[in-house]
Amino acid sequence: MSHPAAETSSFMTDFLRQSGGVAIIDGGLATELERHGADLNDPLWSAKCLLTSPHLVRAVHLDYLEAGADIIITASYQATIQGFEAKGFSREDSEALLRKSVEIACEARDIYYGRCREGSPDGSDDGRVLKHRPILVAASVGSYGAYLADGSEYSGNYGDAITLETLKDFHRRRVQILAESGADLIAFETVPNKVEAQAYAKLLEEEDIKIPAWFSFNSKDGINVVSGDSLLECASIAESCKNAVAVGINCTPPRFIHELILSIKKVTTKPILIYPNSGESYDGDRKEWVQNTGISDQDFVSYVNKWCEIGAALVGGCCRTTPHTIRAIYKTLPNRSAALSSH
Repeated sequence: MSHPAAETSSFMTDFLRQSGGVAIIDGGLATELERHGADLNDPLWSAKCLLTSPHLVRAVHLDYLEAGADIIITASYQATIQGFEAKGFSREDSEALLRKSVEIACEARDIYYGRCREGSPDGSDDGRVLKHRPILVAASVGSYGAYLADGSEYSGNYGDAITLETLKDFHRRRVQILAESGADLIAFETVPNKVEAQAYAKLLEEEDIKIPAWFSFNSKDGINVVSGDSLLECASIAESCKNAVAVGINCTPPRFIHELILSIKKVTTKPILIYPNSGESYDGDRKEWVQNTGISDQDFVSYVNKWCEIGAALVGGCCRTTPHTIRAIYKTLPNRSAALSSH
């Protein structure tokens, strides 16, 4: 499905209107895959699941749709051709795995629509949201730092050797493949610095990518992106990119989000998207989450209402958020709960 420029500009506004003003993005993938029994002890864990347990990835997508998500993000955040090739995969197999991440999400959407049509025989839906609505599949593109898996996605410091051209070359083929895979849009996630945002914007233009994209940055101080680059400058890159249909923040503690939304609003007219992590801290040395450092779903939801009041139009969760978090967001958004009760 091609989106000429005029269509791209109305793509997200139309979708948001159909979603009742605010669209819900899904939540964390890794923790949920583990809960379903996947083994993630591998730098390429999400990719490993595409290979060995696509049914688990599909199950997690379905859990989020049944929790009320309007947008599901593919398991391709860490899936790079370079990473696969380093593991011994051929170029063809590497490209096929990228496409597979989108196919799995599209299958989950089809199965979900089937369940909506069937409904539940006794009219009860045991807390599941079975409501036919527009659902988007967003193809995830993680940063160069996510491929390095050395924590640089959280520092944004790639060193002087990594230039705009290096990053364009690194991402080019992957972006082309995901753009032609059947996904509705590309999600550039956890963008840690300005040069990578510039690389994405240039690639979309140079390669004449036909589908829309969103740009989502991460911050650890509530002011700048993690590299120390200005969030205003980063968001401005997305604002001037014609494929970009939304700009925002993910993978950031909830307490910083309010100020970040106000900053982004200064430079963009595009819808603002917000999907923070649970606020838990991650111990990079021990490679594990520190217990009891996050906030409860209730607290997360009370934040969501405030974020929507000041301008967020797409909301969801990132690391350590679950289908429970997403269902709580679904229930708290006034237009959603009204639609649910009439359902």
